[in-house]
Amino acid sequence: MGIIINNKKDTFHLCNQEISYIMTVLPNGQMGQLYFGKRIRDREDFSYLLETIGRPMASCVFDTDKAYSMEHIKQEYGVFGATDYRMPAAEVIQENGNRVSEFCFRDYRVEPGKPKLPGLPATYTEKEDEAETLVIGLEDERAGLRLELMYTVFAKGGIIARSARFLNRGEQNLRLTTAMSLCLDLPDSGYDWIQFSGAWARERQPKVRRLEQGIQSVGSLRGHSAHNHNPFVILMRPPADGSQGEAVGFSLVYSGNFLAQAEVDTYDTTRILMGIHPHGFEWKLEPGGEFQTPEAVIVYTDRGLNHLSQTFHRLYQKRLARGYWRDRERPILINNWEATYFDFTEDKLLEIAEKARECGVELFVLDDGWFGRRSSEHSGLGDWIANPERLPDGIAGLAQRMEDMGMKFGLWFEPEMVNPDSDLYRAHPDWILSAPGYRRSHGRYQYVLDFSRREVVDHIFGMMEKILSGAKVSYVKWDMNRSITECYSAALPADRQGEVYHRYILGVYDLYEKLTERFPHVLFESCASGGGRFDPGMLYYAPQAWTSDDTDAVERVKIQYGTSYCYPISSMGSHVSIAPNHQLNRSTPLRTRANTAYFGTFGYELNLNLLSEGEQAQVKEQVCFMKKYRRLIQFGTFYRLQSPFDGNTAAWMVVSGDRREALVGWYRTLVGVNMPYTRLRLQGLDPGLEYHVEVQGSYVEGPSVHEAAAGMHYGDELMYLGLITTDGSSGENEGLQSCDFDSRIYILKANDR
Repeated sequence: MGIIINNKKDTFHLCNQEISYIMTVLPNGQMGQLYFGKRIRDREDFSYLLETIGRPMASCVFDTDKAYSMEHIKQEYGVFGATDYRMPAAEVIQENGNRVSEFCFRDYRVEPGKPKLPGLPATYTEKEDEAETLVIGLEDERAGLRLELMYTVFAKGGIIARSARFLNRGEQNLRLTTAMSLCLDLPDSGYDWIQFSGAWARERQPKVRRLEQGIQSVGSLRGHSAHNHNPFVILMRPPADGSQGEAVGFSLVYSGNFLAQAEVDTYDTTRILMGIHPHGFEWKLEPGGEFQTPEAVIVYTDRGLNHLSQTFHRLYQKRLARGYWRDRERPILINNWEATYFDFTEDKLLEIAEKARECGVELFVLDDGWFGRRSSEHSGLGDWIANPERLPDGIAGLAQRMEDMGMKFGLWFEPEMVNPDSDLYRAHPDWILSAPGYRRSHGRYQYVLDFSRREVVDHIFGMMEKILSGAKVSYVKWDMNRSITECYSAALPADRQGEVYHRYILGVYDLYEKLTERFPHVLFESCASGGGRFDPGMLYYAPQAWTSDDTDAVERVKIQYGTSYCYPISSMGSHVSIAPNHQLNRSTPLRTRANTAYFGTFGYELNLNLLSEGEQAQVKEQVCFMKKYRRLIQFGTFYRLQSPFDGNTAAWMVVSGDRREALVGWYRTLVGVNMPYTRLRLQGLDPGLEYHVEVQGSYVEGPSVHEAAAGMHYGDELMYLGLITTDGSSGENEGLQSCDFDSRIYILKANDR
């Protein structure tokens, strides 16, 4: 790892064993991009990579040079105007209305490790030798504005972390209307663009299309990253696939409005922009003021999409998530929501918890409805005081009774929201985001509190702190069920209303920071209407997130599969829910519900008392299985094997660090008849090790069903020949029965001989 600086040539080469990132000071003083990709050896002079040629209709920088146009030069942080016609990384409006900027090189510094970003989530280092950071200082003298571009190269993995800081050192007020976290100009457009899109209950579905001339983008204007598009995209160079070829991933460590954009010009060069969405954004920079952008993470690989994902997994699991629970196995929980909704008493909760304890469950989570006068969606939000009619001894009493029976206790909050029918709203009606004189729209009969105001954040913190400090609470589920529409703060002047979206999410981060510092041993899970804020920003505060409100196992295979492209398995909240499923009315076998939920943090969202004795016995077995293998599942190396978006079957696997143990999850939506024989090529095994293969969780148990799969097989056989997955559906299904929504878990253990 290193940052190689050639002062004679004004060139900067960031590199480790996997990547090179090379940039230079251009003849006009701006920063130019020379190369990003697989590691190349350093050399004295990379200036040959700067290509200029005169092109018709080009506007040129120098009076005597018809070839030097910023429109056709790859830049580090391009701005519109001054001969560049592409979408900018930054736009600044001066007091005279001028929007033209020219950020020229002034200085640089190199720092060991990685500095924190004040008030923002970001990746970090624990030792200085884990990374090195280059800060390049640029200035627009006429505006009196300094721009610092920060680049962190990690010692391991093809990772570059980027952000930007604006500092007003002049005497005029400036308006920052665009401030992207990264700008990367690539020399060609020979990539497929992969985005992860959907909606509530069908989040993060991969969408693939060829980069074409013009602009394609994803983003959010909802005040949060949202279910619809994730702040993560991939550029994949065909014929790359899961196990080979070049790909670049771009991930934004942010939970608010975002934009991820690829602009391909008519000469087939590509500009990638990622950062805060410029629509509705405007930040007033007074003299002496600063603005820090969120962090964007770039990962390069030449070993396929699985390796790209594994790099993100390791980074986000170990150097984004923090605290007590970062490296610990997550407790198996039961949540009462789909079991009771709002219809519960303390005795009913204790009955559910007692049966769960008998089955080996470790944590009971009380969901919505425990506070204020909350008996429906219409009231109570904002009044974080236990309802004595439901909980006579309050949260402290219930939590103690759970502890006494051997269960840990968790609690649901939705701290960013308020109902009109609440004491908080009646006392502070101006504490919501709403435009004066306009209709106050609702979502789920609730409004969004103005978290851009410190007094609002502090008030909510005080209420939550009182609950959590007065009771034995081990887990907090943090929900957020309403997007921001009328984005206006009664506490800010007219010239700062463009700051509200960003100040809001900074307030959310501030509350998270206060609570996690005050209660370091509490496990926080971000929910956000199930997947509505499943982003790296949340992972910094909450090491796991509720992956989707759709708890059907068949749909969850798709959702968890798409989520895995960026996010580690330890971050995915995943439960076994009731059947018929509440979102789809689909009846899915109990084993399949578990076989899917295993590949996450695992828990239950039903009343176990309503299951048959046979089903309860299955639950006990499932809990034992998860306890045995959860460290492998949550912290092993994850591989996607078959995509549920490409056919009727899906598969993935996780492998231990020493490659001596592995689990394979196999899932089939609909059973067929007289189908072809099938095999599944595994990955990540030691080719020379002999593995014992055991099949668990299939429709019909016993060696007769899976004779070819079970037994002893060498790693090279399983990876190159494949694991035989053929069953009765390859004939008439006589005797060897199968079913719709079927699944299996294959357990692989290396032979000790």
